[in-house]
Amino acid sequence: MKRHRKHAVALVLALVGLGIRAQSSPVARLLVPMDQSQHNHLKAYGLAWFALSRGDDVRWLLGHRGGSFLLDSNSNIVARSRLQGVTVEPISLSGSLALLEAIESSERETVLLEKAPEIAVYTPPHKLPWDDAVTLALAYADIPYATVWDDEVLSGELDRYDWLHLHHEDFTGQLGKFHSSHGHSPWYEQERKRQNEAAARLGFETVPDLKRAVTRSIRGYVEEGGFLFAMCSATETLDVALAATKTDIADLPYDGSPPSATANEELDFLATFAFDGFTIETNAAVNSVSSIDVEQVNNPRLKKTTMDFRLFDFAPRYDPVAAMLVQNHVSRVRGFYGQTTSYRRDLIKDSVVILGDVAGTNRVRYLHGNRGAGTFTFLGGHDPEDKQHLVHDRPTDLNLHPNSPGYRLILNNVLFPAARKKKLKT
Repeated sequence: MKRHRKHAVALVLALVGLGIRAQSSPVARLLVPMDQSQHNHLKAYGLAWFALSRGDDVRWLLGHRGGSFLLDSNSNIVARSRLQGVTVEPISLSGSLALLEAIESSERETVLLEKAPEIAVYTPPHKLPWDDAVTLALAYADIPYATVWDDEVLSGELDRYDWLHLHHEDFTGQLGKFHSSHGHSPWYEQERKRQNEAAARLGFETVPDLKRAVTRSIRGYVEEGGFLFAMCSATETLDVALAATKTDIADLPYDGSPPSATANEELDFLATFAFDGFTIETNAAVNSVSSIDVEQVNNPRLKKTTMDFRLFDFAPRYDPVAAMLVQNHVSRVRGFYGQTTSYRRDLIKDSVVILGDVAGTNRVRYLHGNRGAGTFTFLGGHDPEDKQHLVHDRPTDLNLHPNSPGYRLILNNVLFPAARKKKLKT
Protein backbone atom coordinates (compact mmCIF):
# COMPACT_ATOMS: atom_id res chain seq x y z
CA MET A 1 0.00 0.00 0.00
CA LYS A 2 2.86 2.38 0.88
CA ARG A 3 4.57 1.55 -2.45
CA HIS A 4 1.46 2.48 -4.42
CA ARG A 5 1.10 5.70 -2.44
CA LYS A 6 4.76 6.53 -3.04
CA HIS A 7 4.37 5.97 -6.77
CA ALA A 8 1.22 8.14 -6.84
CA VAL A 9 3.06 10.98 -5.11
CA ALA A 10 5.94 10.64 -7.58
CA LEU A 11 3.49 10.76 -10.49
CA VAL A 12 1.83 13.92 -9.18
CA LEU A 13 5.22 15.59 -8.63
CA ALA A 14 6.27 14.65 -12.17
CA LEU A 15 3.06 16.07 -13.56
CA VAL A 16 3.51 19.29 -11.60
CA GLY A 17 7.04 19.54 -13.00
CA LEU A 18 5.60 19.34 -16.47
CA GLY A 19 2.97 21.94 -15.71
CA ILE A 20 0.04 19.50 -15.52
CA ARG A 21 -2.51 20.20 -12.84
CA ALA A 22 -3.58 17.13 -10.93
CA GLN A 23 -7.35 16.72 -10.73
CA SER A 24 -9.54 14.21 -8.97
CA SER A 25 -11.17 13.19 -12.26
CA PRO A 26 -9.38 10.50 -14.30
CA VAL A 27 -9.84 12.79 -17.29
CA ALA A 28 -7.32 15.52 -16.48
CA ARG A 29 -6.58 16.88 -19.93
CA LEU A 30 -8.06 17.27 -23.39
CA LEU A 31 -6.01 16.56 -26.47
CA VAL A 32 -7.04 18.74 -29.41
CA PRO A 33 -5.76 16.79 -32.42
CA MET A 34 -4.70 18.88 -35.41
CA ASP A 35 -4.25 16.11 -37.94
CA GLN A 36 -6.85 14.91 -40.44
CA SER A 37 -9.09 13.73 -37.58
CA GLN A 38 -9.87 17.31 -36.52
CA HIS A 39 -13.37 18.44 -37.54
CA ASN A 40 -12.63 22.18 -37.35
CA HIS A 41 -8.98 23.19 -37.37
CA LEU A 42 -9.61 26.92 -37.40
CA LYS A 43 -11.91 27.00 -34.38
CA ALA A 44 -9.43 24.76 -32.55
CA TYR A 45 -7.09 27.75 -32.40
CA GLY A 46 -9.92 29.76 -30.91
CA LEU A 47 -10.41 27.06 -28.28
CA ALA A 48 -6.72 27.24 -27.36
CA TRP A 49 -6.93 31.04 -27.17
CA PHE A 50 -10.04 30.80 -24.95
CA ALA A 51 -8.21 28.46 -22.57
CA LEU A 52 -5.27 30.86 -22.42
CA SER A 53 -7.58 33.78 -21.69
CA ARG A 54 -8.92 31.84 -18.67
CA GLY A 55 -5.42 31.25 -17.33
CA ASP A 56 -5.53 27.51 -18.10
CA ASP A 57 -2.49 25.47 -19.07
CA VAL A 58 -2.09 25.21 -22.83
CA ARG A 59 0.67 23.22 -24.45
CA TRP A 60 1.41 23.17 -28.15
CA LEU A 61 2.66 19.73 -29.17
CA LEU A 62 4.86 20.57 -32.14
CA GLY A 63 5.18 17.71 -34.60
CA HIS A 64 2.53 15.62 -32.84
CA ARG A 65 -0.52 14.95 -35.02
CA GLY A 66 -0.27 18.15 -36.99
CA GLY A 67 0.62 20.40 -34.07
CA SER A 68 -1.99 19.38 -31.49
CA PHE A 69 -2.88 21.23 -28.29
CA LEU A 70 -3.07 19.83 -24.76
CA LEU A 71 -5.59 21.68 -22.57
CA ASP A 72 -6.96 21.45 -19.06
CA SER A 73 -10.17 19.47 -18.92
CA ASN A 74 -12.98 21.46 -17.37
CA SER A 75 -16.65 22.02 -18.02
CA ASN A 76 -16.09 25.37 -19.77
CA ILE A 77 -13.60 23.99 -22.27
CA VAL A 78 -15.66 20.87 -22.94
CA ALA A 79 -18.83 22.90 -23.49
CA ARG A 80 -17.06 25.34 -25.80
CA SER A 81 -15.49 22.56 -27.86
CA ARG A 82 -18.92 21.02 -28.40
CA LEU A 83 -20.47 24.36 -29.30
CA GLN A 84 -17.76 25.11 -31.87
CA GLY A 85 -17.52 21.62 -33.28
CA VAL A 86 -13.88 21.15 -32.28
CA THR A 87 -12.70 17.56 -31.96
CA VAL A 88 -11.19 16.81 -28.54
CA GLU A 89 -9.94 13.57 -27.00
CA PRO A 90 -10.08 13.06 -23.21
CA ILE A 91 -6.79 11.95 -21.74
CA SER A 92 -5.94 10.79 -18.20
CA LEU A 93 -3.17 11.98 -15.92
CA SER A 94 -1.05 8.96 -16.68
CA GLY A 95 -1.84 9.29 -20.39
CA SER A 96 -0.75 12.94 -20.33
CA LEU A 97 2.52 12.04 -18.66
CA ALA A 98 3.20 9.23 -21.11
CA LEU A 99 2.48 11.48 -24.09
CA LEU A 100 4.75 14.27 -22.85
CA GLU A 101 7.52 11.82 -22.06
CA ALA A 102 7.24 10.34 -25.55
CA ILE A 103 7.49 13.82 -27.08
CA GLU A 104 10.42 14.69 -24.83
CA SER A 105 12.35 11.62 -26.03
CA SER A 106 11.81 12.43 -29.72
CA GLU A 107 12.61 15.33 -32.05
CA ARG A 108 9.14 16.74 -31.38
CA GLU A 109 8.70 19.54 -28.86
CA THR A 110 6.26 20.70 -26.19
CA VAL A 111 5.84 24.47 -26.03
CA LEU A 112 4.07 26.14 -23.13
CA LEU A 113 1.71 28.93 -24.17
CA GLU A 114 1.78 31.45 -21.37
CA LYS A 115 -0.82 34.14 -22.05
CA ALA A 116 -3.38 35.17 -24.62
CA PRO A 117 -1.69 37.81 -26.80
CA GLU A 118 -3.15 41.27 -27.26
CA ILE A 119 -3.89 41.52 -30.98
CA ALA A 120 -4.13 44.57 -33.22
CA VAL A 121 -4.99 44.76 -36.91
CA TYR A 122 -3.84 47.76 -38.94
CA THR A 123 -6.89 48.30 -41.08
CA PRO A 124 -8.79 51.35 -42.36
CA PRO A 125 -11.72 52.51 -40.20
CA HIS A 126 -13.99 52.36 -43.25
CA LYS A 127 -14.82 49.43 -45.51
CA LEU A 128 -12.79 49.00 -48.69
CA PRO A 129 -13.97 46.89 -51.67
CA TRP A 130 -11.96 43.89 -50.50
CA ASP A 131 -11.72 42.01 -47.23
CA ASP A 132 -8.79 40.77 -45.18
CA ALA A 133 -8.04 37.09 -44.54
CA VAL A 134 -6.67 37.70 -41.05
CA THR A 135 -9.76 39.50 -39.76
CA LEU A 136 -11.90 36.74 -41.30
CA ALA A 137 -9.82 34.11 -39.49
CA LEU A 138 -9.92 35.92 -36.15
CA ALA A 139 -13.66 36.45 -36.32
CA TYR A 140 -14.32 32.84 -37.31
CA ALA A 141 -12.10 31.48 -34.51
CA ASP A 142 -13.68 33.87 -31.97
CA ILE A 143 -10.35 35.51 -31.15
CA PRO A 144 -10.85 39.16 -30.16
CA TYR A 145 -8.74 41.92 -31.67
CA ALA A 146 -8.48 45.69 -31.78
CA THR A 147 -8.11 47.81 -34.91
CA VAL A 148 -5.56 50.58 -35.38
CA TRP A 149 -4.85 53.02 -38.19
CA ASP A 150 -2.36 55.79 -38.84
CA ASP A 151 -3.47 57.95 -35.89
CA GLU A 152 -2.95 55.14 -33.38
CA VAL A 153 0.34 54.01 -34.90
CA LEU A 154 1.86 57.49 -34.82
CA SER A 155 0.63 58.19 -31.29
CA GLY A 156 2.48 55.16 -29.88
CA GLU A 157 -0.52 52.94 -29.19
CA LEU A 158 1.16 49.88 -30.73
CA ASP A 159 2.99 49.42 -27.42
CA ARG A 160 -0.29 48.10 -26.00
CA TYR A 161 -0.26 45.05 -28.29
CA ASP A 162 1.80 41.88 -28.56
CA TRP A 163 0.92 41.12 -32.19
CA LEU A 164 0.25 43.37 -35.16
CA HIS A 165 -1.19 42.41 -38.53
CA LEU A 166 -0.94 44.70 -41.53
CA HIS A 167 -3.99 44.93 -43.73
CA HIS A 168 -3.28 44.91 -47.48
CA GLU A 169 -2.04 48.47 -47.42
CA ASP A 170 0.13 50.22 -50.00
CA PHE A 171 2.72 51.85 -47.76
CA THR A 172 4.24 53.74 -50.69
CA GLY A 173 1.16 55.97 -50.71
CA GLN A 174 0.17 55.05 -54.26
CA LEU A 175 -3.19 53.46 -53.38
CA GLY A 176 -2.17 50.13 -54.86
CA LYS A 177 -1.41 51.82 -58.20
CA PHE A 178 -5.09 51.30 -59.03
CA HIS A 179 -5.35 54.67 -60.79
CA SER A 180 -5.32 53.25 -64.32
CA SER A 181 -7.89 50.51 -63.61
CA HIS A 182 -10.13 52.09 -60.94
CA GLY A 183 -9.27 55.79 -61.02
CA HIS A 184 -12.87 56.84 -61.65
CA SER A 185 -14.50 54.34 -59.27
CA PRO A 186 -16.35 55.92 -56.32
CA TRP A 187 -14.44 53.79 -53.79
CA TYR A 188 -11.10 54.92 -55.22
CA GLU A 189 -12.04 58.59 -55.23
CA GLN A 190 -13.31 58.33 -51.66
CA GLU A 191 -10.18 56.54 -50.50
CA ARG A 192 -7.91 59.12 -52.14
CA LYS A 193 -9.85 61.91 -50.42
CA ARG A 194 -9.68 60.18 -47.02
CA GLN A 195 -5.95 59.55 -47.30
CA ASN A 196 -5.21 63.14 -48.26
CA GLU A 197 -7.37 64.47 -45.43
CA ALA A 198 -5.63 62.15 -42.96
CA ALA A 199 -2.19 63.30 -44.09
CA ALA A 200 -3.17 66.96 -43.69
CA ARG A 201 -4.77 66.34 -40.27
CA LEU A 202 -1.64 64.59 -39.00
CA GLY A 203 0.70 67.29 -40.28
CA PHE A 204 2.13 65.73 -43.43
CA GLU A 205 2.36 67.35 -46.85
CA THR A 206 1.56 64.18 -48.78
CA VAL A 207 0.13 60.71 -48.22
CA PRO A 208 3.52 59.10 -49.03
CA ASP A 209 5.11 61.22 -46.30
CA LEU A 210 2.46 59.98 -43.86
CA LYS A 211 2.92 56.35 -44.84
CA ARG A 212 6.70 56.58 -44.53
CA ALA A 213 6.28 57.83 -40.97
CA VAL A 214 3.89 54.96 -40.26
CA THR A 215 6.37 52.37 -41.60
CA ARG A 216 9.11 53.75 -39.36
CA SER A 217 6.80 53.50 -36.34
CA ILE A 218 5.96 49.90 -37.25
CA ARG A 219 9.64 49.07 -37.60
CA GLY A 220 10.28 50.60 -34.19
CA TYR A 221 7.46 48.51 -32.71
CA VAL A 222 9.14 45.33 -33.99
CA GLU A 223 12.61 46.39 -32.87
CA GLU A 224 11.24 46.90 -29.36
CA GLY A 225 9.92 43.32 -29.25
CA GLY A 226 6.67 43.32 -31.20
CA PHE A 227 5.43 40.46 -33.37
CA LEU A 228 4.53 41.53 -36.91
CA PHE A 229 2.52 39.52 -39.44
CA ALA A 230 1.66 40.77 -42.93
CA MET A 231 0.19 39.42 -46.15
CA CYS A 232 -0.07 40.41 -49.80
CA SER A 233 0.92 43.95 -50.84
CA ALA A 234 1.70 45.05 -47.28
CA THR A 235 4.72 42.73 -47.21
CA GLU A 236 6.23 44.29 -50.33
CA THR A 237 5.24 47.95 -50.00
CA LEU A 238 6.40 48.07 -46.36
CA ASP A 239 9.99 47.33 -47.40
CA VAL A 240 9.78 49.51 -50.51
CA ALA A 241 8.67 52.48 -48.40
CA LEU A 242 11.38 51.85 -45.81
CA ALA A 243 14.10 51.56 -48.47
CA ALA A 244 12.93 54.69 -50.27
CA THR A 245 13.35 57.09 -47.38
CA LYS A 246 16.29 58.75 -49.16
CA THR A 247 14.43 59.32 -52.42
CA ASP A 248 11.18 60.69 -53.78
CA ILE A 249 10.01 57.32 -55.16
CA ALA A 250 6.95 57.21 -52.94
CA ASP A 251 5.86 60.67 -54.04
CA LEU A 252 4.13 59.41 -57.18
CA PRO A 253 1.08 61.57 -57.91
CA TYR A 254 -2.30 59.91 -58.08
CA ASP A 255 -2.82 60.97 -61.71
CA GLY A 256 -0.39 58.32 -62.94
CA SER A 257 2.27 60.67 -64.29
CA PRO A 258 5.88 59.41 -64.43
CA PRO A 259 7.97 59.30 -61.25
CA SER A 260 11.27 61.01 -60.65
CA ALA A 261 14.24 59.78 -62.68
CA THR A 262 16.02 59.12 -59.37
CA ALA A 263 13.45 56.45 -58.43
CA ASN A 264 15.96 53.60 -58.04
CA GLU A 265 18.85 55.60 -56.63
CA GLU A 266 20.02 55.55 -53.01
CA LEU A 267 17.65 52.84 -51.78
CA ASP A 268 18.46 52.03 -48.15
CA PHE A 269 18.25 48.25 -47.80
CA LEU A 270 19.55 48.35 -44.22
CA ALA A 271 16.19 49.88 -43.32
CA THR A 272 14.12 46.98 -44.70
CA PHE A 273 12.81 43.86 -43.00
CA ALA A 274 13.16 41.04 -45.51
CA PHE A 275 14.27 42.18 -48.96
CA ASP A 276 17.51 43.46 -50.42
CA GLY A 277 18.64 44.62 -53.88
CA PHE A 278 15.20 45.12 -55.42
CA THR A 279 14.24 47.82 -57.91
CA ILE A 280 11.16 50.01 -58.04
CA GLU A 281 8.57 49.64 -60.83
CA THR A 282 8.56 53.14 -62.30
CA ASN A 283 5.78 52.60 -64.85
CA ALA A 284 2.73 54.17 -63.21
CA ALA A 285 0.42 52.23 -65.55
CA VAL A 286 1.69 48.88 -64.22
CA ASN A 287 0.19 47.75 -60.95
CA SER A 288 3.40 46.12 -59.70
CA VAL A 289 5.31 48.13 -57.12
CA SER A 290 8.78 46.59 -57.37
CA SER A 291 10.77 43.61 -58.60
CA ILE A 292 10.14 41.66 -55.36
CA ASP A 293 7.01 39.81 -56.56
CA VAL A 294 7.65 36.98 -59.03
CA GLU A 295 4.10 36.76 -60.38
CA GLN A 296 3.58 40.48 -61.04
CA VAL A 297 -0.09 39.49 -61.29
CA ASN A 298 -1.46 42.78 -62.58
CA ASN A 299 1.30 43.29 -65.14
CA PRO A 300 -0.32 42.65 -68.55
CA ARG A 301 3.03 41.67 -70.02
CA LEU A 302 3.24 38.51 -67.93
CA LYS A 303 1.16 35.34 -67.98
CA LYS A 304 -0.84 34.77 -64.82
CA THR A 305 0.12 31.48 -63.23
CA THR A 306 -0.04 30.26 -59.69
CA MET A 307 1.42 27.16 -58.09
CA ASP A 308 0.89 25.17 -54.92
CA PHE A 309 3.67 25.68 -52.38
CA ARG A 310 5.33 23.35 -49.93
CA LEU A 311 5.93 23.94 -46.24
CA PHE A 312 9.41 23.10 -45.01
CA ASP A 313 9.63 20.37 -42.39
CA PHE A 314 11.49 21.90 -39.44
CA ALA A 315 12.50 19.66 -36.56
CA PRO A 316 10.64 21.13 -33.55
CA ARG A 317 13.38 20.17 -31.11
CA TYR A 318 15.98 22.20 -33.01
CA ASP A 319 13.85 24.87 -34.71
CA PRO A 320 10.81 25.42 -32.45
CA VAL A 321 10.02 28.90 -33.79
CA ALA A 322 9.98 27.89 -37.45
CA ALA A 323 8.17 24.66 -36.54
CA MET A 324 5.39 26.61 -34.78
CA LEU A 325 4.79 28.72 -37.87
CA VAL A 326 4.44 25.76 -40.26
CA GLN A 327 2.37 23.37 -38.13
CA ASN A 328 -0.26 21.85 -40.41
CA HIS A 329 -2.11 18.69 -41.32
CA VAL A 330 -0.74 18.84 -44.88
CA SER A 331 2.67 19.67 -46.32
CA ARG A 332 1.42 21.48 -49.43
CA VAL A 333 -0.83 24.54 -49.62
CA ARG A 334 -2.92 25.40 -52.64
CA GLY A 335 -1.64 28.44 -54.52
CA PHE A 336 -3.52 31.75 -54.39
CA TYR A 337 -2.90 35.20 -55.83
CA GLY A 338 -2.53 38.62 -54.32
CA GLN A 339 -1.22 41.97 -55.42
CA THR A 340 1.99 40.50 -54.05
CA THR A 341 2.00 36.73 -54.41
CA SER A 342 5.51 35.30 -54.12
CA TYR A 343 8.94 36.69 -53.34
CA ARG A 344 12.04 36.39 -55.50
CA ARG A 345 14.41 34.12 -53.63
CA ASP A 346 17.47 36.09 -54.77
CA LEU A 347 16.11 39.28 -53.21
CA ILE A 348 15.56 37.80 -49.72
CA LYS A 349 18.12 38.66 -47.06
CA ASP A 350 20.38 35.82 -45.90
CA SER A 351 19.21 36.26 -42.30
CA VAL A 352 15.59 35.47 -43.22
CA VAL A 353 14.22 31.93 -42.75
CA ILE A 354 12.24 30.57 -45.70
CA LEU A 355 9.20 28.67 -44.40
CA GLY A 356 7.47 27.78 -47.67
CA ASP A 357 8.28 27.90 -51.38
CA VAL A 358 7.40 26.53 -54.78
CA ALA A 359 9.92 23.72 -55.23
CA GLY A 360 12.33 24.11 -58.13
CA THR A 361 11.46 27.77 -58.74
CA ASN A 362 12.52 31.23 -57.59
CA ARG A 363 9.18 31.64 -55.75
CA VAL A 364 9.11 31.96 -51.96
CA ARG A 365 5.65 32.22 -50.41
CA TYR A 366 6.24 32.30 -46.67
CA LEU A 367 9.16 33.68 -44.62
CA HIS A 368 10.17 34.73 -41.13
CA GLY A 369 12.89 36.87 -39.59
CA ASN A 370 14.07 38.86 -36.61
CA ARG A 371 14.46 42.62 -36.31
CA GLY A 372 15.89 43.94 -33.07
CA ALA A 373 14.04 42.26 -30.19
CA GLY A 374 11.00 41.36 -32.32
CA THR A 375 10.02 39.23 -35.27
CA PHE A 376 8.21 39.52 -38.60
CA THR A 377 6.45 36.93 -40.75
CA PHE A 378 5.35 37.54 -44.35
CA LEU A 379 2.86 35.40 -46.29
CA GLY A 380 2.32 36.15 -49.97
CA GLY A 381 -1.16 36.23 -51.49
CA HIS A 382 -4.50 37.69 -50.47
CA ASP A 383 -6.91 34.89 -49.47
CA PRO A 384 -5.88 31.22 -49.06
CA GLU A 385 -9.33 29.99 -50.12
CA ASP A 386 -9.88 32.35 -53.06
CA LYS A 387 -7.36 31.77 -55.83
CA GLN A 388 -7.79 35.20 -57.43
CA HIS A 389 -9.60 37.58 -55.10
CA LEU A 390 -10.82 40.61 -57.07
CA VAL A 391 -12.13 44.02 -56.08
CA HIS A 392 -15.76 43.73 -54.89
CA ASP A 393 -15.58 39.92 -54.53
CA ARG A 394 -17.63 38.56 -51.62
CA PRO A 395 -15.71 37.66 -48.45
CA THR A 396 -14.75 34.02 -48.07
CA ASP A 397 -17.18 32.03 -45.91
CA LEU A 398 -14.93 30.05 -43.58
CA ASN A 399 -17.83 27.82 -42.61
CA LEU A 400 -17.07 26.22 -45.97
CA HIS A 401 -13.35 25.91 -45.20
CA PRO A 402 -12.97 24.92 -41.52
CA ASN A 403 -9.86 22.84 -42.29
CA SER A 404 -8.08 25.34 -44.54
CA PRO A 405 -4.28 24.75 -44.49
CA GLY A 406 -3.62 28.32 -45.65
CA TYR A 407 -5.75 29.87 -42.92
CA ARG A 408 -3.97 27.63 -40.41
CA LEU A 409 -0.73 29.44 -41.25
CA ILE A 410 -2.38 32.72 -40.26
CA LEU A 411 -3.58 31.30 -36.94
CA ASN A 412 -0.19 29.72 -36.20
CA ASN A 413 1.11 33.28 -36.22
CA VAL A 414 -1.68 34.49 -33.93
CA LEU A 415 -0.68 32.04 -31.18
CA PHE A 416 3.07 32.39 -31.77
CA PRO A 417 3.51 35.35 -29.35
CA ALA A 418 1.92 33.30 -26.55
CA ALA A 419 4.78 30.81 -26.57
CA ARG A 420 7.47 30.74 -23.95
CA LYS A 421 10.47 32.13 -25.77
CA LYS A 422 12.74 29.55 -27.37
CA LYS A 423 15.90 30.39 -29.27
CA LEU A 424 15.87 29.73 -33.01
CA LYS A 425 18.76 27.37 -33.64
CA THR A 426 19.20 27.75 -37.39
